[in-house]
Amino acid sequence: FRCKDGLKGFTFSALNLRHIAYFKKAPTHSFSPEVAFSKIDRKIKHCEEVSRRMNIIAVTKKLVDKVCKHGPRHRCCKHYEDNCISYCIKGFIRMFSVGYLIQCCLRIPTKPSRLLSLFYNKENFQLGAFLGSFVSIYKGTSCFLRWVRNLDDELHALIAGSLAGVSMMFYKSTTISMYLASKLVETMYFKGIEAGKVPYFPQADSIIYAISTAICFQAAVMEVQNLRPSYWKFLLRLTKGRFAVMNRRVLDVFGTEASKNFKNFIPKLDPRYTSIPPELPIELS
Repeated sequence: FRCKDGLKGFTFSALNLRHIAYFKKAPTHSFSPEVAFSKIDRKIKHCEEVSRRMNIIAVTKKLVDKVCKHGPRHRCCKHYEDNCISYCIKGFIRMFSVGYLIQCCLRIPTKPSRLLSLFYNKENFQLGAFLGSFVSIYKGTSCFLRWVRNLDDELHALIAGSLAGVSMMFYKSTTISMYLASKLVETMYFKGIEAGKVPYFPQADSIIYAISTAICFQAAVMEVQNLRPSYWKFLLRLTKGRFAVMNRRVLDVFGTEASKNFKNFIPKLDPRYTSIPPELPIELS
């Protein structure tokens, strides 16, 4: 590029060369405006979705705080530190946590690899749902009846407890239902004594316990198939297996199928102490 004027025009030529080199080194892959706009659109939608979630969480938290701090409380309610709504919500959260932790502790796996699956196991939520819903329904019904009747009455506890029994659908347990039923009868009996409508019997608790034990023992002899397996094992440990060596075949005449679970068992009896010859007599020396 040398000429009479020396380096005159060199700058222009160098710039042209740079442009030519730039275009030669341009990326070989094709550039699509639609792809670029779609990526930008996806990013915008993602940001909008995140912001929407944050807004929903913030609104929900603000609403819960407003309800829990400024909710109504009836003058007859004794939960002075909380209003009726927060009283029910806190009761549900507290008892749900207790039930969930109890189930987790009872189901701790022996293998560490299964420890993580313990926390989201469906069965672990059942006891927590039962306890939480039971307490929240009971408290909520009690508060509702105070608002409706404008007084605090012991009858509210009976109605609230009956409605709270619906929570048993989350955790179906015969043991818990029988325990609650027995406590209900006991509570009504003592309330009747306080009101003077039911006579007081001395040693009534001992008599009730004796009658209940007699019923269980009669079932253990006449109809073992109707006992809980855990209670039957308890009786066997308590009597060192003697409950299982009874001659239940002679009891089948009463129609309770006493020998249903002992078809292959024939006891060896001493013919001197039986009214009929036994099937397997004891050989006397």
